[in-house]
Amino acid sequence: MSNSKDGSNSGNNNSSSGGGRRSRAAEGSNTAEKVLFTDSGIKVKRIYTSRDVKSKSKKDRVSDVEDAGKYPFTRGIYPEMYRERIWTMRQYTGFGSAEETNRRFKFLLENGQTGLSLAFDLPTQTGYDSDDPRAEGEVGRVGVAISCIDDMMRCFDGIPLDKVSTSMTINSTATTLLAFYIGVAESQGVPINVLRGTLQNDILKEYIARNTYIYPPEPSMRLFVDSMEFCSKNMPSWYPVSISGYHIREAGANAVQELAFTFSNAIAYVDACLERGLKVDDFAPRLSFFFCCTMDILEEIAKFRAARRIWATIMKERYNAKNEKSMHLRFHVQTSGESLTAQQPDNNIIRVTLQALAAVLGGCQSLHTNSRDEALSLPTEESVRIALRTQQIIAYESGVTRVVDPLGGSYYIEYLTDEIEERVWKYLRRIERIGGSLKAIEKGYFQQEIRENAYRIKKEVDEGSRVIVGVNRFVDKEAEVPEVLRIDPALERKQVERLKEFKAKRDKAKVEHMISRLEEAAEKGHNLMPYIVESVKADVTLGEISNALRRVFGAYQPKLVI
Repeated sequence: MSNSKDGSNSGNNNSSSGGGRRSRAAEGSNTAEKVLFTDSGIKVKRIYTSRDVKSKSKKDRVSDVEDAGKYPFTRGIYPEMYRERIWTMRQYTGFGSAEETNRRFKFLLENGQTGLSLAFDLPTQTGYDSDDPRAEGEVGRVGVAISCIDDMMRCFDGIPLDKVSTSMTINSTATTLLAFYIGVAESQGVPINVLRGTLQNDILKEYIARNTYIYPPEPSMRLFVDSMEFCSKNMPSWYPVSISGYHIREAGANAVQELAFTFSNAIAYVDACLERGLKVDDFAPRLSFFFCCTMDILEEIAKFRAARRIWATIMKERYNAKNEKSMHLRFHVQTSGESLTAQQPDNNIIRVTLQALAAVLGGCQSLHTNSRDEALSLPTEESVRIALRTQQIIAYESGVTRVVDPLGGSYYIEYLTDEIEERVWKYLRRIERIGGSLKAIEKGYFQQEIRENAYRIKKEVDEGSRVIVGVNRFVDKEAEVPEVLRIDPALERKQVERLKEFKAKRDKAKVEHMISRLEEAAEKGHNLMPYIVESVKADVTLGEISNALRRVFGAYQPKLVI
C-alpha cells in the first residue's frame, strides 16, 4: 500500500495481523515490546485509557455522552435497538431448481427464520436464460435458476408475499428480477405497495470486486436510478438497493477500505438520484447497506459504529438531509465466507458464532450466518439449521440484547471507532480528488488497493504470521470429508426443457412487440421499470430483456489494470 498523506496506506504494510507481530525495544527501556496491528493495520497498544479516547474524539462525538437513536447514531439508529425488536434473521438460500429452493425456504421458515434471502445462479446474474449455450454447466449451481416469471412463481409457491420480507442478491439484472417478484405478488393478489424486502442492485461494486456486470457503468447507473425512482413512487416499504461492502471485503479489502469504497459508491448513487430530480429525503430513507463481518471481532464492532457515524455525517453535511431517517445507516451483515476453511469444517461453526456476535454487538438490522460446509459446497439442511440456531442462541440466550451498544465506553472500542472513522474520511477525500467512484473504477484505483491488501493477507497466511487454525497450525494429519450437498445434473436438464416448453407456448408476436417497445424506451431515455414489468407479464424472459438492452447499451469490457 502506498504511504500517501491522504490515508491510502490504511492497509499498513507493516502489519502482521491475525497473530502476526513485530517486537521492538520500548522507548527508554531495554525490554522488548510486542507491536501488534488490527486487520486494517491500526497499531494496537498494550492497554487503553480515557486519555486515548479524549485525544481522538471530537467534542460533539464523544460516545459516552451520546444516546442511541440520536445523531450521529454511533450507538445505534434506534433508542431501544434489540430491546424492542430482534434483528431480521436471513439465511441466504438458492440452488438448483425453483422447487428445490422453495422447499428450502419453507424449511427455514418452519425453523424460525424471519426473512427470506434469495441467491441466483450465474446465468441469471449475468443475463442469460438457462437454455442459452453460455449457461451450460452453471444452471442452478451457485443459486437458483430464474429465467421467466413461471420460475419465480414456483420459487415462491405457497409463500404469501404480504407476510414475508425478501432480500434478492442480484445486480446487473436486478430490475428484471424485481419485475418477476412484482408479477408473483400480483398473481397472489398482493398490491406492490405492501411488499417488503431489499434488492441488492449495487452495480458499482460489480466493477470493483465481483464482475457480474453486463452493461457499461453509465447505462447501468441509469437502470439503478430507474429502479430507485420506480420504488420511491410505488413501493414505499421496499429497499431498492443494498450498497454492498461485503463483496469488496471478501475480495481482499480491509475494514477501512470496505467502508470507504462502499460509501464512495453510495455517494455516486445519491448524486445520480439527485441529477434525475429526486429529492434526497424522498429516497434516502430507502437506502440500505450490506457489510461483511470477519474474524477481528473488536475491529469489526468498531467498524459498524464508525459506519453509522460517517453515513449520518455524509447525509446531513453533504446532502443537507432534514429527515433523520435519511441519516440512518440500515445494514445487513453476512459472516465472512472467505474466512471459512475446507479443513476441519466444524471449526467454522466457532468462526461464524464469533462473527455473528460481533455483528450484533455492532448493531446490525439483519444478519446471515454462513454454514460450516460452505467452503466445500452449498450448505446441507443440517448445516444451515446450525447456522440459524447460532443466531437464535445469540438472540435469546446470550443476554447481549438486553442493553443497547454494550461495548460503548470501552476505551479500546471507542479508540478504534474514532481511528477507523478518521482513516475512512482520508480515503473518501482521495477518491473525491480522483473524481469519484466512476473515475476511480475506470482508473483501476479500487481494484489495485484491494489487490495489494489481498496479497498482504495471503503472504501472512503462507508465512504463518497470520494463524488459521487447521490450515497453517493445529493441522489434522487425517482429515475427514463431511457429507456435502451435491446438485443433481438432472435439475439442469429439467430446467432447460421446461424453459423451452414455456417459450414454445407463448404469444410470439406479443413477445416481439414487448421487446421492441423496451428497446425503443431504452433508446429514448424513458424509465425502463414499467416496460420491464410489462414485458415479464407478457412472458418475455430474463435473457431476452438483457439481450434487448445489450443491443442498445452495449456490453462492458473492462480495461486491463497492471
